[in-house]
Amino acid sequence: MISFNYENDFELPDEAKYEEWISEIIDSEDKTEGEINYIFCNDDYLLEKNIEFLNHDTLTDIISFDYSMGNLISGDIFISTERVKDNAIDFNVAFEEELKRVMAHGVLHYCGYKDKTEDDVAVMRAKEEEKIALFHVEQ
Repeated sequence: MISFNYENDFELPDEAKYEEWISEIIDSEDKTEGEINYIFCNDDYLLEKNIEFLNHDTLTDIISFDYSMGNLISGDIFISTERVKDNAIDFNVAFEEELKRVMAHGVLHYCGYKDKTEDDVAVMRAKEEEKIALFHVEQ
């Protein structure tokens, strides 16, 4: 079950479409969908989580808490829409594109992909692009 929660004034335009897409990402990795909660928030909210749980006093676009067990993918994914907006400008991409990248990124972590080394980052970026391509404009 995939749920979307909002701690700011942001809202996904079509939750059902995003839910179907996230399910497709999980399925494409031969994993089983458990309970995944997306929490959209602002920088201050996510900074507080970053300090409280990770002892990092820095802004970030995403923090994910992985509760997966084996192939059952579950967790909480916190996304700062403020960071996503700024990153979209920095990377010269549309907000929606950057949001999809970050949303996919969180789930890909649960599927076992890392981003600590340069090689890991390269694999993660390729997987993000592959999963973004699964998002269908027309259903």
